[in-house]
Amino acid sequence: MELKKHQPPMTVEEQIENLKSLGLIIDNEDEVKDFLNDISYFRLIKGFSIGLKKRNDIYNEGVAFDEIKELYLFNANFRQAIFAQVEKVEINLRCRTSNYFSCKYGIFGYEDASNFQDATYHAGFLKDVEEEVTRNRKAPFVKNFQNNYETGKLPLYAIVELFSFGTLSKFYKNMKSEDKKAIAQTYGVGYTYLESWIEHIAFVRNISAHYGRLYNVKLAKTPALYKQYSKQGISSMRVFATLLCLKHVLPDDRHWKDFVDLIENLLDKYSHVKIEAMGFPENWKEILIK
Repeated sequence: MELKKHQPPMTVEEQIENLKSLGLIIDNEDEVKDFLNDISYFRLIKGFSIGLKKRNDIYNEGVAFDEIKELYLFNANFRQAIFAQVEKVEINLRCRTSNYFSCKYGIFGYEDASNFQDATYHAGFLKDVEEEVTRNRKAPFVKNFQNNYETGKLPLYAIVELFSFGTLSKFYKNMKSEDKKAIAQTYGVGYTYLESWIEHIAFVRNISAHYGRLYNVKLAKTPALYKQYSKQGISSMRVFATLLCLKHVLPDDRHWKDFVDLIENLLDKYSHVKIEAMGFPENWKEILIK
């Protein structure tokens, strides 16, 4: 197979002309120019034209720049809404994990490989933690433990605050089954599900933190879903599966209902959004607040 040649750079004006040559309707070139001066052509066009044109072909009839812009803005707002919920899960899981583990194994029990399932996996975890401590050595609480406490080491309840969500996920995954089960019970779920959901949520969190695309994308890290959802044809590869994971680990309270209402408002505001592109079934709201 012959490899493609890289495209030469284009000015914003040339980008607009290229889009017009591909059949994209542009009603106000000045507005488009302003938008492309803020959002890169590659980020906007390559990511949000999917489904609006065939690969290496012209746009479907009637597709306008405003539609692509709307999908981009929806994705940005949707991503921020999800990130706020993921933050709650991350902070909550740090708390429950460190409290349980410290009480059972001691505040430095995280250093002992015998408290975990896999010693090799644990060694990698300690290396990651050491790097995080070094990176955050100027943080006041890190300096406090290192300078004012015997051994200078950080207890789990403090060092857990340096964990990325990915590191936290790895920590939970390598815990003994009985310990994972004890923490999962505080959420009212099975530990195999919680382990899968945490990994998935951490993956989506990284996409969100780097301003990535959640709209119309197949997610590489998929969660295990309850059979009740699989039987309804809900895909684990689309972002609606993420919402289901969040539903089961966050309190079913006013804040969750506010979040669901926010998603509904975003869908109402951005009319070009296709809910099926995110794996939403028609009765998605009923499922999320049931």
